[in-house]
Amino acid sequence: MVQIILVLILAYLLGSIPSGLIIGKVFYKTDIREHGSGNLGGTNTFRTLGVKAGIAVTLADILKGTLAAYLPVMFGLDINPLLAGVFAVIGHTYPVFAGFRGGKAVATSGGVLLFCAPLMFLTIFVVFFASLYITKYVSLSSMLAGICAVIYAAIDGDIPLLIAVTLLASFVIYRHRANIKRIMNKTEPKIKWL
Repeated sequence: MVQIILVLILAYLLGSIPSGLIIGKVFYKTDIREHGSGNLGGTNTFRTLGVKAGIAVTLADILKGTLAAYLPVMFGLDINPLLAGVFAVIGHTYPVFAGFRGGKAVATSGGVLLFCAPLMFLTIFVVFFASLYITKYVSLSSMLAGICAVIYAAIDGDIPLLIAVTLLASFVIYRHRANIKRIMNKTEPKIKWL
């Protein structure tokens, strides 16, 4: 039991690594929390620092989720990797290393699914970019990908996966509530690089 608790704490700490803050300060001398939406995720990094930084942060945030989900396997623990993944997502969103002001849970959630359900990850990856190409809204595309993941898990019939994905998708949508209002008001920024 102690090992499980330690792994979950480690997963949270792994998720808490503020990729956007680190890359912004080290390579661009910029705290991205002071620009754009103020979030530490990939979208605000793209908007604030450009495509190269945005890709680097997004990949790092995905990797956090993948590594966190791998932790129970690495230590030979009899718990579902999804649980560790959820703790990493919480860490990414409320990072202890960055004043509990993090990202919106999209990339790290994707990283968890990359490890636990790679075919689902590929499916929602396609849905995300198809939606992004059509709408130019990162926020809307992220929420649609989350909804798609829930539908996929429901069809698949894997109950633990369905529970975890429903939690993650609900969290993603909750974190985008301000974006939903802006989309409805037609004030949500659109991307210009796709």
